[in-house]
Amino acid sequence: MCPAGETSLRVMVVDDHPMWRDAVARDLGEAGLDVVATAPDGVAAVRIATAVRPEVVVMDLHLPELSGVEATRRIVAALPATRVLVLSASGEAGDVLEAVKAGATGYLLKSAGAGELLGAVRRTAAGEATFTAGLAGLLLGEYRRIATEPAAGDPPRLTDRETEVLRLVAKGLTAKQVAARLGLSHRTVQNHVQNAMGKLQVRNRAGLVRYAIEAGLDDD
Repeated sequence: MCPAGETSLRVMVVDDHPMWRDAVARDLGEAGLDVVATAPDGVAAVRIATAVRPEVVVMDLHLPELSGVEATRRIVAALPATRVLVLSASGEAGDVLEAVKAGATGYLLKSAGAGELLGAVRRTAAGEATFTAGLAGLLLGEYRRIATEPAAGDPPRLTDRETEVLRLVAKGLTAKQVAARLGLSHRTVQNHVQNAMGKLQVRNRAGLVRYAIEAGLDDD
C-alpha cells in the first residue's frame, strides 16, 4: 500500500495474453498501484493511454495490430510525461535497442518476479533507466557496435548544404572559392566539409573528392 499522503501510481498494462495481462495487473494492484487500464494490442494501447494518461505503461513488445515498439513510440510522442517499461520474453539485443530508441525508459524480462517488476515500475515512474540484469550491458555493446560499424547499404545522410559544398569541392574549388560562390563565410564552408568528412568516414580532402566522384556529384 502507499504511505500516508502519497498518491497511488497510475499504471496501464499492455499484453495480448489475457492470463498474463490480468496476473500482472493483479500483482501491481495488490501492491498498492492504481491499474487504470489494460489493453490487448498496440492500437488499443495508444488509444486508451491517450484517454487515461497513466504515469507508467507496462508494455509487451510482440503485439497484434501494432507492435509494442511502435505503440511505445506513439504513446511517448503523445504523452511526454508518461513513461514506458517494456516487459517482454525477448532478451535479444535488437529488441532491447529498438524499444529504447522508441522511447522506453526500461526493459524487463518476463522471467522477473513480482517484487522485481514492482520495483522496476516505481523506478521507471521516477525516470530511472531500469533493465533486467545484463541487458544494460548488452544495450551498451549494441550501441558501440552501431557507432563503429556503418550499416551495410545505408548511405550516409548529408544535408543539402553539405552536398552542395561537396559538389563544388569535387570540381576542384578551394574552400574560399566555395564560400564566395555560395555566399558563405570561409569558416562555415570548413565546418560543412568537416561534417561531411565525419559522416562519410574519410580522413582528408582526397577521400572526400573520391566519394563525390563515385557518387556522381562532380557532374554538371
